[in-house]
Amino acid sequence: MVKMRWLAVMTILAWMRTVIPAGAEEVALTIYNGDFALVREVRSVALPRGRESVRFGDVAAQIDPTSVRIRSLTAPEKVSILEQNYEYDLIDSRRLLQKYLDQNISLLAKDERFFEGTLLSAADDLILRDISGQIKIIKASEVQILEFPQLPQGLITRPTLVWLLDSERSGVHQLEVSYLTGGVDWHAEYVATVDRNDTNLELGGWVSIDNRSGATYRSAGLKLVAGDVHRVAPEKKMMEYARIAEATVGMGVPQFEEQAFFEYHLYTLTRPTTIADRQIKQLTLFPEAEVSVRKILTYDGRTGDAKVRVNLEFDNSQTNDLGIPLPEGTLRVYKMDDEGSLQFVGEDLVPHTPKDEKVRVFLGNAFDVVGERKQTQSRKLTDRSREESYEIRIRNHKEEAVEVVAVEHLWGDWAIVQASHEFRKKDVSTVEFPLQVPSDGEVVVTYTVRFQW
Repeated sequence: MVKMRWLAVMTILAWMRTVIPAGAEEVALTIYNGDFALVREVRSVALPRGRESVRFGDVAAQIDPTSVRIRSLTAPEKVSILEQNYEYDLIDSRRLLQKYLDQNISLLAKDERFFEGTLLSAADDLILRDISGQIKIIKASEVQILEFPQLPQGLITRPTLVWLLDSERSGVHQLEVSYLTGGVDWHAEYVATVDRNDTNLELGGWVSIDNRSGATYRSAGLKLVAGDVHRVAPEKKMMEYARIAEATVGMGVPQFEEQAFFEYHLYTLTRPTTIADRQIKQLTLFPEAEVSVRKILTYDGRTGDAKVRVNLEFDNSQTNDLGIPLPEGTLRVYKMDDEGSLQFVGEDLVPHTPKDEKVRVFLGNAFDVVGERKQTQSRKLTDRSREESYEIRIRNHKEEAVEVVAVEHLWGDWAIVQASHEFRKKDVSTVEFPLQVPSDGEVVVTYTVRFQW
């Protein structure tokens, strides 16, 4: 008897699933940097003449209901929307119990005892008052089956948009629905292998799409927007879904077409793809390119330590086998060791980089090259000027010579009045000393700067 009642409850739940209108005939997904996407769907629905309520299910759980736009492609001037409701009170055991407070339920315990009565509390354990007025406490861990007479009003099995439409034309309409949703993000990832001499890179680009929106987009047309699109921050998200990472790896062939769009860049996948809920999908952004690269060691004594930074720099130009807008992403660099095994040597975040701009990647700190900086003199010249002298030492413990750029930061109206080595003015407050440091040797730089204010 208990099992029959339980099956009846499950039948009610199945009957409540929304299937109107039919599944999407066309899906397009545009994903932006910033954890949101624009969804566009086309579905067919039979509308009578006059007013009709339409339930539009299988929408993203993190939809922004204020962003929904609907129109009939069949007769745009004949269908108007009078009302919209977004229903997202999804059924689960806790919500179901809360809806049945002060109402009758039945349950079967693990020891096969059957209980029936008014549900007084479901905060932790279940508290029932039976027909005789007795109060019974049943531990939640001991409950085997719970029975409810029917599904409470307001609980649904999936997020649903409900519209009241007014149609001046009866028949089948193709409805185009678009909305913004959170929980969908994308970013670029770059994988590079530097050669033995640190002068060339094999560089490949990937796109990773992370879908936690609560919906699956089947055979969708996919577009990615690279750029900083401004949005008003929402007060809170409607729902959150757990993240389950699944990777789908594409082949090393061109799959995206790139074009300028407004003040951003748009990448369009040349084929449909399915992006499942709680999935990370990876696709190739461009095939591997042979890129000339420069290794640059820099020492910034202002930090107060001896570390010398290791950077790789290359030109994002056609002459360097690139020349494409590079969306923001992490660039990971590998190198073969003497035994031919690939080893990881560092990574850095590459910002959005237009074509014909330089890319500099910080990989880590040099082990065998160190720096030292100290102030050797400071004297006041007038009430509005002073001179300061500094000494910079770069020591190289490697078996080969290295080039190190010593970076100095200056302030106010300044002029270097004495320097032991040539320098270049990078900007209004930065100078650089390019230094050739011999193997197992040292270079000492001294300079005096005059400040006026």
